[in-house]
Amino acid sequence: MTRTLRLAAIAAGLLLPAGAPAQTENPAWLEQLEEQIAVEEQCEVGFYIYVNEQELGGRTVHEARVQCVDGRQFDASRAEQDPKFTISECGTRVC
Repeated sequence: MTRTLRLAAIAAGLLLPAGAPAQTENPAWLEQLEEQIAVEEQCEVGFYIYVNEQELGGRTVHEARVQCVDGRQFDASRAEQDPKFTISECGTRVC
């Protein structure tokens, strides 16, 4: 299982890390995102649609799409050493 899929499954509570108790915790960076998005966007996270952690240019990059309990969605990203996420609201897209 790829790291992206594993993180998404853990975030969704579908997969337990090896040796983990029945209740899982999100990675620390998702908890930081949850706190930041609550303050900046008044978004209570309902669930994560997309979660990705990857190495890019020698730095770890974190990306997520958040579904708020009120139905709004946000994309968020940051490089490992950045203290804050860049957060942008997802608008309606027409194909």
